[in-house]
Amino acid sequence: MDLRSVLFKNRSYTPIPFLVAMVILARPAVWSVAAGLAVSMAGELLRFLGVSYAGSETRTTKIGATRLVTNGPFSRVRNPLYLGNILIYLGLSIMANAWLPWIALVVVVWFVFQYALIVSLEEEFLKQKFGAEYIAYMNRVPRFLPRLAGAGPAPNSTVTFSPKRGLASEGRTLQALALVVGVILILWYVR
Repeated sequence: MDLRSVLFKNRSYTPIPFLVAMVILARPAVWSVAAGLAVSMAGELLRFLGVSYAGSETRTTKIGATRLVTNGPFSRVRNPLYLGNILIYLGLSIMANAWLPWIALVVVVWFVFQYALIVSLEEEFLKQKFGAEYIAYMNRVPRFLPRLAGAGPAPNSTVTFSPKRGLASEGRTLQALALVVGVILILWYVR
């Protein structure tokens, strides 16, 4: 069994142990709530922009794509959704102020490791499906560290920005984020 496939299929569940640990160990402070919320919101904004272009295809448990999305945040980084996730979980760990900086470091290392494996599997599929067009895109746009200037969409890209598509796709993530942020804020108030 390919570990990459297992991680891809279960990528929505792998954050749960980290989130539980953050809530149990949370010792939020004014500075940690403010800084962590800013980092998490930046991650969610990046995710929202990404799904406003890519849509709900990003929610499947099987690797696939009907089109190559190269505009919006995808013109700056090939994996804006995964980068957004890393920022969200890093921000939540800062908000919780639980065993900082260690839990934040573990969160970043784990998700970079997990997403590097998942992305290698996705790239195999995309190279096979889109061939030279995807390879050219790979050569223009970095995998995880965004370019400051966008590379621009592929010449034949027809994908457009749709906030409605973004909200439809991002509903579960927004609910989960609001729940965890709410719990941390309650713990901050109580403690």
